[in-house]
Amino acid sequence: MARRRLIGKVTSNKMMKTVAVQVDSSFRHPLYGKVVHRARKYLAHDEQACQPGDTVQIVESRPLSRRKRWVVEKVLSRGVQVSELAAEPAVEAATGLQVGEAAPAPSESALSEEAA
Repeated sequence: MARRRLIGKVTSNKMMKTVAVQVDSSFRHPLYGKVVHRARKYLAHDEQACQPGDTVQIVESRPLSRRKRWVVEKVLSRGVQVSELAAEPAVEAATGLQVGEAAPAPSESALSEEAA
């Protein structure tokens, strides 16, 4: 029998060698014709160090634990990781302000120029 393969997005990697993968599917309701969206989470064995936000392909396997019956076959695309520490210097450089510091109030001459 052929193994099923699903494509989904990693939502959690807080377990050892296990990731939670959310697989989204949509189908047309047979009676009403409305498009119905469903999401299902699968636990998958991970030897490739996936991060949250990665799009992965998982393949069905033998039962590895009580809830884990899938294995990450390949990473299709890596998610973008932006840490708060890396974002702070960019904000300071762009605005000249420290993070959490309020911007100075505009002067009266600047307000009169905008009104003209």
